[in-house]
Amino acid sequence: MLSRNSKLLLTKIFSFFSVVRGYNVFVIALAQYLSAIYILAPERRALDVILDWRLFILVIASTFAIASGYIINNFYDAKKDIINRPKKSYLDRLVSQKTQLQVYFTLNFFSALLGFIISWRAALFYSVYIFIIWFYSHKLKKYPIIGNLTASFLAVLPFFGILMYFKNFYHVIFAHAIFLFLIILIREMVKDLENIEGDLSNNYQTIPVNYGENFSKKIISLLLLSTLLPVYFLINVYDVGYMDVYFYASYILLIIFVLKLWKSEGKVDYIKLHFLLKIILLAGVICIVLIKPTVIENGQKLLLIR
Repeated sequence: MLSRNSKLLLTKIFSFFSVVRGYNVFVIALAQYLSAIYILAPERRALDVILDWRLFILVIASTFAIASGYIINNFYDAKKDIINRPKKSYLDRLVSQKTQLQVYFTLNFFSALLGFIISWRAALFYSVYIFIIWFYSHKLKKYPIIGNLTASFLAVLPFFGILMYFKNFYHVIFAHAIFLFLIILIREMVKDLENIEGDLSNNYQTIPVNYGENFSKKIISLLLLSTLLPVYFLINVYDVGYMDVYFYASYILLIIFVLKLWKSEGKVDYIKLHFLLKIILLAGVICIVLIKPTVIENGQKLLLIR
């Protein structure tokens, strides 16, 4: 049986995992590797990509920067999260803000340092990325439209860091990026609907606060419609292997999403819609392997060789 100190330590570890959104950070790191193997460097052997130490350092630098971003975002959102997410807010406060800020600066330092190991350009990239995250958390997220756009841009920016490393600028990459950007932008706007009470109490000038829920739903519906363009190119113009199955399935879910959106009237409904978008994004990460399933098959054969 665990002692009281052991239980307290485990609770604080779990609390810190909640602060840095450990699950999200892991998924983003996985997405970067799968993107590198199947989209950004398809001409290279998968094993060579996995064993590329420079790519590993870039992914670790990204995870440090993203984790620190969640910390600083949590720091500035502390007051509104008491209203919007009382249970999570209580869990997050088990780790003091002083400790969180110490870890924040440490992660930022190592993110830039790891980037410098690759090149001064990589160090500059992560330094600018860290600054934009801070500026977004401190200022930009309180304003409508620009806050949503910046949050979505920050979510896809780490992938462009990997893109610059491989120096592959295929059109299909940008079609994937646009689809991802639009889905994340829709998710950010749903989060604004979900958090309207706390945003209103803390003077966050989001779209639903300034213009109302119906106007926000119209913008979300328009953004959802605009995803048809990158999906059309990904299915009909570019070769994405069996991943077209994902795009067909995701659009069925997005149609369900928009129908539910217009029937939603409260926080519980918006939380469900937010969860549905998370499923679509997670499925998108996993389904990257469908672009070229033979990579997995060849990998299995390689592991079986004695």
